[in-house]
Amino acid sequence: MESAGDLSRRLACDAEAICRQFLPNGRRQGRYWLVGDVQGHRGRSLYVRLTGPRAGSWTDAATGEHGDLLDLIALNRGLSIFEAMAEARAVLRLPLPVSGAVAAAMAPTGSPEACRRLFAASKPLPGTLAERYLAKRGIVLSYPEPALRFHPRCHRREPSGTISLPALIAAVTDDGGHVTGLHRTWLSLAGDKAALDDPRRAMGHLLGNAVRFGPVGAVMAAGEGLETMLSLRQALPLLPAVAALSAAHLAAWTFPVLLRRLYVVCDADAAGEWAFARLSSRSHAAALTVLPLRPRLDDLNSDLMAYGLMALREWIVPQLAEGDITTFLPCG
Repeated sequence: MESAGDLSRRLACDAEAICRQFLPNGRRQGRYWLVGDVQGHRGRSLYVRLTGPRAGSWTDAATGEHGDLLDLIALNRGLSIFEAMAEARAVLRLPLPVSGAVAAAMAPTGSPEACRRLFAASKPLPGTLAERYLAKRGIVLSYPEPALRFHPRCHRREPSGTISLPALIAAVTDDGGHVTGLHRTWLSLAGDKAALDDPRRAMGHLLGNAVRFGPVGAVMAAGEGLETMLSLRQALPLLPAVAALSAAHLAAWTFPVLLRRLYVVCDADAAGEWAFARLSSRSHAAALTVLPLRPRLDDLNSDLMAYGLMALREWIVPQLAEGDITTFLPCG
């Protein structure tokens, strides 16, 4: 069965016909198809290259979104990338594989491949609504965090249908830095979490992996939430950290080979204490030292918002091993 790349190349060979079918309100101008957005509204913001070696590639100048025609079909129809692959096969009149071949060859929705494509279609954080959301949580990034990006129209399935909202995107990676999953925090236009029952969702392969901030080292910190670990990075920006996204995934996080001392950021609840106990138990076989970092309130982000950065740092530093204070405490 054709891969996503194969289908993208086939679609690009007939880019104008694909545009006329999915973006009928657009028009051709020279080597490009011009239209308002991925939904096909009238306008000139989005342009699709129709000829040449980059035929099929598109960019929305208003949002920074970009991709190929397979991505465009997914966004236009509100489909997962694998549903879009089925749509593309129908458009190209390719034979559908038998059900057994589908199960063997097609990854499920939310696979690492789908995560990598969504992350690639997202944009860097600076100047975005996601940056404003973090700033409202007391997190002002004066240094890049490559694991974090922003998507202006991230799809999600609701009982009433598919909706699109801006979202903070966080890449879940393995020890080799390969994207295995994503965490999405949907946002309101005011820069708060969207008014949804569950404004956060994870997808992909999460077990053993995490959102990583900083390089793997002999000393690291691990905790549950993005905001919790980014708050720690505000106080100690030189300390590598990971966010496992839940207590269960924190307890199952795979220790890097180089790791010798792990600080576990414990949320002040039963799940946080359970995760710390599990990591402590596993650390004996791995010859690791595991130490807790405990908040004053329910988590470190609550501490940061309630007391400020300097007070958070003053609270954390006495909990560090003596040698780590000079290593990870920022100068000045």
